Amino acid sequence: MVTARPVRAERHDPDAVHSLLDGVLARVGSGEAEALYIARDAALTRFANSQIHQNVAEHDATVRVRAVLDGRTGVASTNRLDSAGLQAVVERAMAIRDRAARNADTPQMASGGTSPHATPGWAAATDAAGPGERAEQARAVIAAADGASLEASGAFSTESQTIAVANSRGLRSSESSTQARLITVVMDGSGGSGYAQALDPDMAAIDGAAIGAEAVDKAVRSAGATDLEPGEYPVVLEPYAVATLLEYLSFIAFSALAAQEGRSFMELGRQVMGENVTIWDDGHDRTGTPSTIDFEGVTKRRVALVTAGIATGLVHDSTTAQRAGTASTGHGLPAPNTWGPLAWNLFMQPGSAATEELLAGLDRGLWVTRFHYVNIVHGKRGILTGMTKDGTFLVERGRIVRPIRNFRFTQAIPEAFSRIAAVGAETRLVGAEYSGVNARVPALLIDRFSFTGATSAEEGA
Repeated sequence: MVTARPVRAERHDPDAVHSLLDGVLARVGSGEAEALYIARDAALTRFANSQIHQNVAEHDATVRVRAVLDGRTGVASTNRLDSAGLQAVVERAMAIRDRAARNADTPQMASGGTSPHATPGWAAATDAAGPGERAEQARAVIAAADGASLEASGAFSTESQTIAVANSRGLRSSESSTQARLITVVMDGSGGSGYAQALDPDMAAIDGAAIGAEAVDKAVRSAGATDLEPGEYPVVLEPYAVATLLEYLSFIAFSALAAQEGRSFMELGRQVMGENVTIWDDGHDRTGTPSTIDFEGVTKRRVALVTAGIATGLVHDSTTAQRAGTASTGHGLPAPNTWGPLAWNLFMQPGSAATEELLAGLDRGLWVTRFHYVNIVHGKRGILTGMTKDGTFLVERGRIVRPIRNFRFTQAIPEAFSRIAAVGAETRLVGAEYSGVNARVPALLIDRFSFTGATSAEEGA
């Protein structure tokens, strides 16, 4: 066992950070100003062909200044945090502001006092992790693949982050968090592949041997995949697949900006999904990846998005909240931006069905491990398209009978979520590969799901 290195607490000292931000604000003359500090220590151990081949690490800390005067906004950022660098970034922000067009709808910055530094998502073991700790878990995955004469590829990443916000309206808030994620794809060299991942603020909670065994099992069972005709099938979606669907709904549906611009199916008070669907966002829940403040310094609120199938809430930032005559829910990205607010910490209510019951519910249908290459077809209707990957199986009379080549799906997700026959009793925390949206979700048995095409034999599984 490799001994962990000391915690690098000096990079996440909230008092030092707020002193820096106060110094930035003091350099701004008239108007309102906001200073956003983001520090990130990220490290990655990557493996391919069952060999560890890369260890990388980076540290970066930036300050972003937003200056507002008479409806004009200027933004500039820097990672040069000495006195001259901070003076220069303030001057750039003010120069941009003074030349910007006036926007009468520019919202006021958030107000509030000094909030205690939050750390519900902080784990010292993750912050202190070095390449030895990551390599130990990567080797456990590789050993599982070696035992089945398969090859493993993937990565184990660890990250520590501090966000702090201060503005001229008296707001002071900050948070430090950590995140560890292990991802692997195990392959047999002839088309069979299996996927698994684990995500947690605490790297000590990640079991590389278990992740390796899960991926190996899928790879072995997916060998020799054959064709199946496209069409509508009953389907069991594993949590990996469900989390990807929620990730996209976060962008196209759950954002107040999407609703205000008429791009979302979320009409509040209307039944948009089945009665057995309840989805919410909660940045304080420790069973997820807690993040309790947004990039405007506002404390996140739990938002009930869909309750028993009814659209009951949207996430807001300061801009959409002012437009709607309500308060921000603490889901703002660095302002101003074109994305609007974002639900980062999603949860879907589990049901009572064991995995065996979900499988037994398929007389003839598909078992889907995960989706990839997902794209938006029609945001207003919630239509997505994408491919299955790393374990797609035909099920007959409640038994997996054979692996099939990957399918393309094209499906309105609100319609699919209105046809859920059973919801799994267990949930899994799944991290999005690119967006940073994490979700704790169950598996789902859906009566009909539309598969519109299949891969060719040459593309394999």
